[in-house]
Amino acid sequence: MWNEPSTALATAELAGPQRQPDPALVVSVEPGSIGEELGFQPGDRLISINGRRPRDLIDLQMLCCDEDLTLEVEDSGGTRHVVELEKDADDGLGLGFSEALFDGLKQCNNQCPFCFIDQQPPGRRRSLYFKDDDYRLSFLYGSYLTLTNLTTADWQRIEAQRLSPLYVSVHATDRDLRSRLLVNPRAGQLLEQLAWFDQRDLQIHAQVVVCPGLNDGPALLRTLTDLAGFAGGEWPAVLSVAVVPVGLTRFRPPGDGLVPVDRAAARAVIAAVEPLQQGFQQRLGSRFAWLSDEWYLIAGLPLPSRSAYEDLPQQENGVGSIRAFLEQLESATADLPLRLERPRRLSWVVGRLVGDALAPVVARLNRIEGLQLGLHALPSPYWGQEQVVTGLLTGSDLLSGLAGQDLGDRLLLPSVTLRQGDPVFLDDLTLAELEQRLPVPIEVIGGAEELVAACIRNPAKFP
Repeated sequence: MWNEPSTALATAELAGPQRQPDPALVVSVEPGSIGEELGFQPGDRLISINGRRPRDLIDLQMLCCDEDLTLEVEDSGGTRHVVELEKDADDGLGLGFSEALFDGLKQCNNQCPFCFIDQQPPGRRRSLYFKDDDYRLSFLYGSYLTLTNLTTADWQRIEAQRLSPLYVSVHATDRDLRSRLLVNPRAGQLLEQLAWFDQRDLQIHAQVVVCPGLNDGPALLRTLTDLAGFAGGEWPAVLSVAVVPVGLTRFRPPGDGLVPVDRAAARAVIAAVEPLQQGFQQRLGSRFAWLSDEWYLIAGLPLPSRSAYEDLPQQENGVGSIRAFLEQLESATADLPLRLERPRRLSWVVGRLVGDALAPVVARLNRIEGLQLGLHALPSPYWGQEQVVTGLLTGSDLLSGLAGQDLGDRLLLPSVTLRQGDPVFLDDLTLAELEQRLPVPIEVIGGAEELVAACIRNPAKFP
């Protein structure tokens, strides 16, 4: 799933040179921290540090590196306080804040026809429609940006504060093609921008969203070759590239000229990129450019081995995520019980695209006597996608796909279907609403260890 901005950020003013940063709202205080010793409480607002208002968490962390601090704070009752303290340079305050940005969010100024945010139905929560393109979120959380909206001050700050690596949506390196894809004349400056990173020993991770007939074929090969030109030396400017297929929904605007990736297109991209990977391996010591798992699943081909993904630099982009899960499962299932004290009947829901790849996981767990784990690999009528990744399943997809199914005693729901920190699906159905409408309780699970634990633990102790 993309990095969805919070409701507060999505409804705030846009970032700009005249935007006065808001105070940083404290939402948590770490026990035993300096913040707790100073008496900070959730609801307090940190206004300034040594007379400077932090624009974001990056500023805040850097300002807190000073050993002598003067904090201006407003408590939840509206009273302002000045707090002075001495600390070691490495010590933080132990405070958690409601937002990462205090001066607004930089919005995307492109009009990419393949943007997933524009392929949603109207009437959902406002934050789903906000297209952020903020370099600070890229640095902090790995969100992808295009570099098209950066001001001179932004470039100066990236250099001064060494905000690296950033994550950049490239799509094409050809000047005219990238400008057409992003519908923005500034998009053609990419190669000059990469040279800027290279000259300053700053780095990026890149992604290419492939649209059949637009930036595949020779254009894709040129893009990857151009990016590899910045990947050599002791301090490469481009660390890795993820090649991912365009995702299209039934809500996309008419006449956009886009076509979905089918089996033939997926196999053509794999056949084009894998030889390049071999050449990059010989020249750079790394495969450098990786195909997301979806290409192989759509093509009906086996996933590459785990070693092919090296240190998984693009795992959050769906590159090697299934292989990583299977590797984690090997560890989590190294010492399985032969039988359960009390029988368990469970269901595990995933997106249809990954169902076949995860079937061996279910077979291994079902060898435990007393365990019955059913795999439900669902399509997405909501998006109009028969083959869908798990993270895009909505609450309505679950209701339609699981209707009339024997779900056993409990449904295991991958956490990637829910907004981080908020139990709500992409169609605004909440987890509580879904549980009310299904005949079994729901347990949200993360990785392989949580899946295995949910299957084998004693249900008398863990209801």
